[in-house]
Amino acid sequence: MNPKLASIAIVALLVLMFGQRFFHSVPAGHVGVAILFGEVQPEPYPEGLNIVNPFLSWVDLDARDDSYKITQLEMPTRDQLLSKVDLSIQWRLDQTRAPELYRDTGDKDRMIQVHLHPKARSLIRELGTKIERAEDLFKDEVRDSLANALGTELAAYVAGKGIIVESVLLRNINLPPVLAEAIGRKKEREQEVERQRAELERVKLEQEQQVAQAEASRRASEEDAKRLRILADAKAYEIATINKAASGNPAYIQLQSLEALKKMSQDPAAKIYFMDSNSPSPLPLMNIGDPVVKKR
Repeated sequence: MNPKLASIAIVALLVLMFGQRFFHSVPAGHVGVAILFGEVQPEPYPEGLNIVNPFLSWVDLDARDDSYKITQLEMPTRDQLLSKVDLSIQWRLDQTRAPELYRDTGDKDRMIQVHLHPKARSLIRELGTKIERAEDLFKDEVRDSLANALGTELAAYVAGKGIIVESVLLRNINLPPVLAEAIGRKKEREQEVERQRAELERVKLEQEQQVAQAEASRRASEEDAKRLRILADAKAYEIATINKAASGNPAYIQLQSLEALKKMSQDPAAKIYFMDSNSPSPLPLMNIGDPVVKKR
């Protein structure tokens, strides 16, 4: 048999047997890890179609952002009380180190079991002992400081393992029941004090309003009294002026009499008589001398 034809036949046979194995498609968001006869190959394969050795076997690891939640982690504080914390860890694997991570640890579930969960549990206990009192966990600055320290130290630890931690969030903190009840009673007392303070402020405001109204009324009374005194003084001055003018000036009396006669002349029922020719002024007699009409 021709050696050339034999070579072609062998290649054709290999293509028929391993045709699809010459190619490997890595799904989007994943990284391919190649294994040759049980040995993990050092180079990762990116997503998409790759031309590969047909004798390789494959593990495609999900390299997308992931979230892992841990509930009821026990966290002791310096006051010897035990609180429980819920965490949410945002993480992903480092694609460039996927073969190493798979070889040393395994798939993503193993990464969580071996690295993320134990270290998070250890850190939460360690960091909790730096908090003086469990009730301080109600303070925003204490919770923020705890979350930042936990995220920083966890990220630094797992980075050497090929895991990238984006953030660590404190989802919930459950204080010991005895402390929760004590804090609840304390809050009730504080609320009662606030209600009493608000009531005192209301009473004080009402008293101030009453005082202001009384002051306004007093000022109004003083103004009325002052106005009446001014009017009385003006009237007294007017009377005194008239009396003075009348006593020292006979012509003033005649002038006033003439003014009175002028007004009386407008009444058709009024009659004016002069006592005699020597009278200095006429004597007004209204309806004097008219016959008296007897009533029946």
